[in-house]
Amino acid sequence: MRHAILALNAGSSSIKFGLYDLEPSAELQLVSRGKLDLGDAPRLSAKAADGTVQCDRPLAGDARNAGIDALLDWIESELGGRKLIAAGHRIVHGGREFVEPVRLTPAVIEGLDRLTPLAPLHQPRSLAPIRTLAVLRPDLPQVGCFDTAFHQTIDPIVSRFALPRKYDAEGIRRYGFHGLSYEYIAGRLKEISPALATKRTIVAHLGNGASLCAMRDGRSVDTTMGFSALDGLVMGTRCGAIDPGVLLYFVLERGIAGEALQHMLYEESGLLGISAISGDMRTLEASDDRHAREAVDLFAFRAAREAAALANTLGGLECLVFTAGIGERSALVRKAICERLHWLGVAIDEPSNASHAEIISRPDSIEIRVVATDEESIIARHARAQGNA
Repeated sequence: MRHAILALNAGSSSIKFGLYDLEPSAELQLVSRGKLDLGDAPRLSAKAADGTVQCDRPLAGDARNAGIDALLDWIESELGGRKLIAAGHRIVHGGREFVEPVRLTPAVIEGLDRLTPLAPLHQPRSLAPIRTLAVLRPDLPQVGCFDTAFHQTIDPIVSRFALPRKYDAEGIRRYGFHGLSYEYIAGRLKEISPALATKRTIVAHLGNGASLCAMRDGRSVDTTMGFSALDGLVMGTRCGAIDPGVLLYFVLERGIAGEALQHMLYEESGLLGISAISGDMRTLEASDDRHAREAVDLFAFRAAREAAALANTLGGLECLVFTAGIGERSALVRKAICERLHWLGVAIDEPSNASHAEIISRPDSIEIRVVATDEESIIARHARAQGNA
């Protein structure tokens, strides 16, 4: 029987997964990549590394529990008799305590649950499949990998808020997110060229959730997300950076507070709020509606403005990398951002950009790359190491 490691990446309405064969003397080999859709029509779908469809079936029962159970059965009984020996999970918030991957014991899970107020929508989704797996496979080692951990290298002058010092001591600070994606990109740049990895680089993780990271020598030195995953760029349904006075106005003058305010900021804002059409960039790019165009323009403007700020932290800019759904697939957005950064030496080659080439910069430009991210492979590597697999 072949041994395998499962990487789970839980979101609001789906759980992405990657299954990797364990080869003790070599790199983990991708066997399958897929998704558990947990919406109105729950479904398990998966493809092999070469893109061949392996599974596409509806799920019955409670979506999350039934989905994990169906996935385990499919792996162990139908996919070549593979036996899971470890499972790794993307966990959005590790707080100050969890700054590297860790085996998930009941005490650790309890500690992570206490961080829910720091990520009220994301943390419960991260922990749900962990608890389900603990019931279904109590002897299976589970490993937590944290989106905040990559940014632990940020200097305190960057992470501190200008609030009374006691709040910083209580953990009210800028943490940063999308760390597993940035960790993968940092490693990929080093694989492409050790010299490339040393450059003053901004990585643009642009998707439904979006952020930028300034890095050098494979380390994070600044990022756009802060205390929460609301901060920074305009996102699919999240507002990004906002004047705190606006929030005070909503609370004190409009009587909008608590869960209603949280719902508006996380679920009704961003591209969806501006366009009043959709939070999906593909839909907006295909629309002739002026509000859709305004949403796309604001997305690009804010990304460019934040990139300029990160270039200041870096003391210059030598490389720009686009990744994640929008970053990898939207030539329109990449062009709009790069045009606003022309003064920083950013010059895009339009034919290369249109064809989604790996390098989309002109010869007279700083280096501009498109690099596909792979959070699941990072999760699997950490699960292998921490799970003693």
